[in-house]
This record gives sequence, C-alpha cells and structure tokens, in this order.
Amino acid sequence: MIPGIHGGAFDRRAFLKAGSIAAFRWITLGGTLAAQTAEPKAKSVIHLFLTGGLSQMDSFDPKLNAQPGNRTRFGAIPTSVPGFHISDRLPRLAKLAHKYTTIRSMRHNTPVHVPACGLILSGHLPLSSITHPCAGSVVSRELGPRNEMPAFCSVPGSTGYWEGAGYLEPRYNPFDTGNPNAEKFQVRDLELPLGVDWARMDRRRSLLHLADEKFRRYDSTGIIDNMNAYYQTAFGLMQSPRAKKAFDIAQEPEKLRQSYGRNSTGQGLLLARRLVEAGVRYVTVSRGFNTWDHHANIYPLLNDTFLPELDDGLAALIEDLDARGLLDETLVIATGEFGRTPEVNANGGRDHWANAFSLVLAGAGIPGGAVIGETDSEGGFVTKDPVDVPDLLATIYEKVGVDYRKEYVNPLGRPTRLAADGHRPIRFS
Repeated sequence: MIPGIHGGAFDRRAFLKAGSIAAFRWITLGGTLAAQTAEPKAKSVIHLFLTGGLSQMDSFDPKLNAQPGNRTRFGAIPTSVPGFHISDRLPRLAKLAHKYTTIRSMRHNTPVHVPACGLILSGHLPLSSITHPCAGSVVSRELGPRNEMPAFCSVPGSTGYWEGAGYLEPRYNPFDTGNPNAEKFQVRDLELPLGVDWARMDRRRSLLHLADEKFRRYDSTGIIDNMNAYYQTAFGLMQSPRAKKAFDIAQEPEKLRQSYGRNSTGQGLLLARRLVEAGVRYVTVSRGFNTWDHHANIYPLLNDTFLPELDDGLAALIEDLDARGLLDETLVIATGEFGRTPEVNANGGRDHWANAFSLVLAGAGIPGGAVIGETDSEGGFVTKDPVDVPDLLATIYEKVGVDYRKEYVNPLGRPTRLAADGHRPIRFS
C-alpha cells in the first residue's frame, strides 16, 4: 500500500473547547481513534542529513536517456536487486541494495533551503511565528533519555534552528558532539575544569539549588527548570563512564574507521553507531549546512568527494549495524531537503528542485531491496506512487513507537498533529 490514499475524515477540533488547552501541551487521539500505534521496531534513528540537496539523477535515480546536455555524466550499475540500477559512483551501496529501500518519488513544493529543511525534519513548514519541533526533539520529549545518554544528538552539530525543539522546551534540543574526524577529537565539557574536584562541584550544585529555589517563584516561563535540565544532562555525562566510552571514537579499530571513510561524514556515522549502541534514541549526522548545494561544478564535486563519502559512510554503517545485530532495531535514513534540477545550468551545476527527489531507508523492519515510485525520463517529476514528507515523518514516529496522530498545541493555541492531517506511515508491502 502506497501513501497518498487516505480514508476517513475525523473532526478533532469538535472535541476541543475554547480556552481549555494551555499552550505547549498535547492531546492524544489514541483513546479516541480505533487504530492503535504499531509496536515499535526501532530503538534508535540515525538520519544522514544531506543538506543542500542530493542530485537524484546522479545517485539513486540515474537517467541515461535524458536530454544530452542534462543527463548524468556518470554511468549506472546493477545492484544486488535485479532490475535496480544506481550511479556507478556508489559501488558499495550497489552491493547492499538488498539491505535498504529506495524511494524515488519524494516530493514537496518548497525549493528554498531553510523552509525545506524545516519541512524534512519536522513534517511541517516553519512559519514566521512558529518553528515546529524536529523529529529528534519530538522523540526526545516523548521517549526521554536512556542509559545515561542524551536522547537526541547532532553530529557534528545542529545545521540551524530547524534542527531543534522549536516551540517545545529548549531541553529537547540536540546535544552537539563536535566533529569526530578532528584530530584528538573530544566532546567538550565531559571533564571537570582544572582545579575542580567533585566535592567542590557538589558544593556549587548545592548553592545553585538554593538560588533556584529563591528565584523559581518569580519564573513564569520555566527558564530555571530548562536550565536545570541542561545542568543535569551535563553532570550526568561527566559522571557517566558509559557516556565517556560512547563518545570515545578512538576505541574503534583503524580498519573500521577507514571503512567508514576518514572524513566528517564517515566518522560522523561511525560515532552515530556508537551513540545508538550506547542508548541515544535519535542522531542526526550532516556535513554542515548547505554543503550539498552544488550550483556549480557538480560533477567534479560529486565524483571526487561527495559520492565517495556517501558510498563509504552509508554502506559501512549498514554493514556495521547488521554485523552487530543492531540493524533490526535502528532506523537509518539518508536524504536531503530536496533534489536538484533536471537541467544542468551554465555553471555546470544543478539548482534547487523539490518536485521529485530520492531517499534511502534501512533497518527497523523495513524490507531491503524495495524501490518505491518512479520519475519521468528527465528525473524531474513523479510519475508513480508519490510520497509526501509528512508520510516519512509518520513512518519515523511509528517505527520508534510514538503516536504520529498525537497533537501538540502550538503557541497560537492551535492543535498540530505530529504528522500533518491526512498522512500516515509508508507501507512497504
């Protein structure tokens, strides 16, 4: 069953009374709707965020019969799935195609980076007055931390405000790790400052607690509680051998590190595997904001750097998770916020394109070897089985055991479903 055919209208607002719901609270439809959230199949999510926009024609949806000036300059190679071809610059991923599903028919209507980033991470377009929480923050809020680890991490760090808690409390923002490919990488603030021992730190915490109790009566916005949540996370990480071990990527064998690729993408994915193994629920890995935005010289950039990094990093992650028995309980996503134009511009690049793009999903019970959707001969428009972004978000939430039908009440006092009205999880069979 493919998303896009949704039956049954449900008037949720008929159940709401004016003024009965305070901002930032939520309403669950679980007791009202007959359908129930499926049993979770994922303990964690790793999202490889190719911000800037991966060219679908030059990666997972090659178009060798496109117009001569626009067709990909790369070849297409068969994969481990009969009849499924991808770019010849992705040889390791070609051999692993039976381990992941490719969606070639993603689409939306927002070919601008910032709102498109907000859309792909939250399922909602940001508004001038509202920033919706991203999926990682929602998972953090709904499921909470596990095993002394932060619930939500970003490697090497957030790409922008869209990768955060939005109108939820700041405590649900991601924990930024820094670049694990840096020489002598170490997460900052995991150790006490020089000259400070734990006895002295405990005295400082006692004084902080006394001050908080005095000021809390004047705090109507929850700032003190949010700051305390940050402090508790920091203290917990500093005191946790498990956390320190999880962030110590230097413990990995050099051969495995080379397999992932000695670059920020590869080492970021390796660190993500260590983090989910230790208990982190959601990890976003990026190369930095807009780095895949190839308006010029797209073919040298893809050939020499970007596609080899993607091929090594994503293939190694899938293989590594599978070998450790973690793939069945980890949802892996690789996508940008949109795709690239079928036309190659005068600077030898491709521009923004949201009408059709590709993404990869693996793990968490998703069948390998599936290909969903098709595009036209130029790779510009979806011709079969379109998939909308809110369907992807509903899929993520269902996989981790969060009710995608749940509603938060936004700062304007309006109920907003986690996955936009009329959308539901992608069905892969």
